[in-house]
Amino acid sequence: MDGPGSCHAEASVELPLAPDQAWDVVMDWDRQSRWMLFTRVWATQNGGEGVGGGVAARTSVGGIGFTDDMVITHWDPPRDCTVKHFGKIVRGTGTFTLEPRTTGGASGSAFTWAEDVVPPFGRLGVLAWPVVRPAFEVLMRVSLRRLIKEIQ
Repeated sequence: MDGPGSCHAEASVELPLAPDQAWDVVMDWDRQSRWMLFTRVWATQNGGEGVGGGVAARTSVGGIGFTDDMVITHWDPPRDCTVKHFGKIVRGTGTFTLEPRTTGGASGSAFTWAEDVVPPFGRLGVLAWPVVRPAFEVLMRVSLRRLIKEIQ
C-alpha cells in the first residue's frame, strides 16, 4: 500500500540473534509489552500462534487508549508473521519479518516491523498520514531500540 495516499509505516533493526532465536523473542506477545511503547500485548486465540491465532494490544497514554484486536493471517516461522487489525481505531495489517544476517562470523537477524493501516477519520486520516507517519515511525524505532535492550 505504497504511493500517493499511502498509509504504510516501517522500521527495522539488526538483532544479535539467529532468526529462530529472534522469532522466539519477537513473537512472544506478552514480552512485546516490555518493548512496545505505551502498549500491552497478549495472545487471545490458539495461544497467538499459527494462522487464525488471536492477539490483542491495549495502547494507552495517561489512561486514554484503545484495544486493537488482531488475527494472524500469515505464519511462517522463523521468517514472518502478518496480523490483520480489526480494531475500531486501527485497521489494516501489521507484519514482522526476520531475515538472516551474518556480521563478523556471528549469526544475526534483520527485523522489520511494517504497518499498512487504514487510519481513523476516513479521508481526513488519509490526508493527515504524511504528517503522522514520521512520528509513528519514530515511535516504532524507539520501540525497536527498547527491544534490543530487552534481549541484551
